[in-house]
Amino acid sequence: MEKVIMGTRVPAKLWLSEVEDSCMSQIRDLTSLPFAFRHIAIMPDAHAGKGMPIGGVLATKGVIVPNAVGVDIGCGMCAIKTNRKAEDFSYTDLTSIMSEIRKVIPLGFDHQNKKQDKELLPQGFDFEEMPIVKNQYEACLKQIGTLGGGNHFIEIQKDTDTSDVWVMLHSGSRNVGLKVANHYNKIAQYWNEKWYSEMIPGLAYLPMETQMAKDYFREMNFCVAFAFANRQLMMTRICESIQSVKPDTDFEPMINIAHNYAAWENHFEHDVIVHRKGATRAYEGEIGIIPGSMGTKSYIVEGLGNPESFKSCSHGAGRLMGRKDACRRLSLEEETERMNQQGIIHGLRTQDGLDEAPGAYKDIDQVIANERDLVKPLVELAPMAVIKG
Repeated sequence: MEKVIMGTRVPAKLWLSEVEDSCMSQIRDLTSLPFAFRHIAIMPDAHAGKGMPIGGVLATKGVIVPNAVGVDIGCGMCAIKTNRKAEDFSYTDLTSIMSEIRKVIPLGFDHQNKKQDKELLPQGFDFEEMPIVKNQYEACLKQIGTLGGGNHFIEIQKDTDTSDVWVMLHSGSRNVGLKVANHYNKIAQYWNEKWYSEMIPGLAYLPMETQMAKDYFREMNFCVAFAFANRQLMMTRICESIQSVKPDTDFEPMINIAHNYAAWENHFEHDVIVHRKGATRAYEGEIGIIPGSMGTKSYIVEGLGNPESFKSCSHGAGRLMGRKDACRRLSLEEETERMNQQGIIHGLRTQDGLDEAPGAYKDIDQVIANERDLVKPLVELAPMAVIKG
């Protein structure tokens, strides 16, 4: 832990030393919440978000805060180790694989041309009890197996120590998560005003004993499951694309983690709702994934179960500058050359793509160094080929 800030009502514990003013303002808002439990935990990749910092962990007593989960509910990471070595793949092999992946996985705002098998969607949910999800059901059949945009990515990577090849994927719940998040945040705002609650902008809440909160919790959990199902389908098709070029490639079991959700957990002998917004669970012995940017390393880590972070860690490198700011300030020539010198196959071609350039993100090695009391790095992975959403 880097430092502790005494907040309005509870302290904030930070795993970073430098915090932008807008992020610090949001942290101080969190410390004033009447339902915040014990303290606020801020991960080393933290930066300002909507209502709450990305990289923030908020534990609450008796309420749930939709914006403390965010709009891409269930967004997370998957990673799979292969039986291949980096030297098994030529430049032509990698470009062929990436071309095959682009054929079977829609990127950005693109959806599937036809509905996918309904059995691919999460099972065991009663759609009659989930009005927003029910309304989005048909759309979900075309959204599953799609990457999305922004910082979502597909990477082929190599272990910097053993040269083992890995596949890594970052994606979320697509439009259904956005719909659920916005719907229930508006309901929370409406009722907070009705209750004459002292509502902090962007942090409207729902008491868990209300039907509204139960409905949000149910639909949120569907979105978490849908995001996982989405990653599973994409990973299946990525592996098939690799095997189409390298037929004898085998894959180990998939690692999966989410970093935008809320869950009932027990901390400091209390049952609380832990909101992780751009933060990953890191219970003792739990295997996690902390990605860098498309030109930097990523890590497979093991959680240490540190109670002070509510057993959490960072979800990535974290933004150093906003998207528009990155497009204005960064040099396309310098950013592409930075990746070209590492031999990374990438798709950065225009100034508009600089919002996801390596220079737009924090130093991943510094992020990892700041959370050595939260996780233990197991595998260091360097990018070989990257597809951005």
